[in-house]
Amino acid sequence: MSDQELLHALSDMLDQKLDARLKPMEEDIKSLKSDVKELKDDVTVLKEDVAGLKKDVTVLKEDVAGLKKDVTVLKEDVAGLKKDVTVLKEDVAGLKEDVTVLKEDVAGLKENVAVLKEDVETLKENYASLNDELHRVKLFQENVILPRLNTIESCYTGTYKRYLRAAEKMEAALEDVELLKEVTAKHSQEIQKLQQEQYRQQQVVNG
Repeated sequence: MSDQELLHALSDMLDQKLDARLKPMEEDIKSLKSDVKELKDDVTVLKEDVAGLKKDVTVLKEDVAGLKKDVTVLKEDVAGLKKDVTVLKEDVAGLKEDVTVLKEDVAGLKENVAVLKEDVETLKENYASLNDELHRVKLFQENVILPRLNTIESCYTGTYKRYLRAAEKMEAALEDVELLKEVTAKHSQEIQKLQQEQYRQQQVVNG
């Protein structure tokens, strides 16, 4: 075998050995390329998922910020409601006190009205009694006082006429004068008594 043939044989052996060694490596490389491609696809999907998550997180942040504002407003509203409830409780307590006072006042007014009713009934009775008394006084004046006054007037008139007729008779006149004095004194007493009785009756009516 010549050197050329030997080199050709060695070259074939080396090629065979290289092919035997390179073929698994090529398959590994192909497999790696496939894996890399899958990884790239997965990374692309992951990037899209991350981008979507970022958007979702941004929306969630905005929602949380809005909720925080709403919670703050709600806290303020609740605080205001608590104050209003406190004020209402105080107002209700004041109204209860006022109602209690009013009840007491109404009870007092009822008692006063009851007393006034009794007083009015008493006044009515007194008024009726006074009317009766006034009627009796009027009857007394008409039936007793006026006839007596008329009698006294007639007596004075008659006495006066007698003295005119007996003016020439001094003794008789003096006797008549004495009689007139007595009658006058008596009648004056009666008149005074009648006037006192009439004054007393008038005081009863006016009282």
